[in-house]
Amino acid sequence: MAKIAADKVREFRAEAKFQRSSPQKAKLVLDTIKGMRVEQALNTVHFSSKKMAPVIEKVLRSAIQNATYVSQEQGLDVDVDKLYVRTAVANEGPRMKRIRPAPMGRAFRYQRRMVHVIVTVAEKKLPTVVTVVDPGVTAAKAKESKPAVKKAVAKKAAVKKTAAKKAAVKKATK
Repeated sequence: MAKIAADKVREFRAEAKFQRSSPQKAKLVLDTIKGMRVEQALNTVHFSSKKMAPVIEKVLRSAIQNATYVSQEQGLDVDVDKLYVRTAVANEGPRMKRIRPAPMGRAFRYQRRMVHVIVTVAEKKLPTVVTVVDPGVTAAKAKESKPAVKKAVAKKAAVKKTAAKKAAVKKATK
């Protein structure tokens, strides 16, 4: 028997480029909303105390608006209630090189980082699976050819050091 997925999932995305924050700070917020439903993600970002949260909220709202606009233009049937955050990425943008005055007439260089935020939403659908049966296979043979179940292998417990080994390690470090 072979299984074939029939539907293709549509994605809608939005970007915010050249935002004045580091990618690491943006990833902290984006990692919290990955895989969430859109409504829940908006609530999470709205009540977040991070500096990048308002920017990410704007990008998320823009992606939702892109989904509704494209669905109206192309005549697609997209339900906003079924949208979820498929990907949320913070890519590094260009760096601005700056100079800070230092003691004795010197100058220290530092960099101001920028980030490109990309949020992609998609509609969560239950995959429709079409089962194709070979004409030569009977129902009895199909039941017999069930896949074998693998047993889970238990991990070995960590080996504890004996008192003699601990003493040898202590002497070696002194």
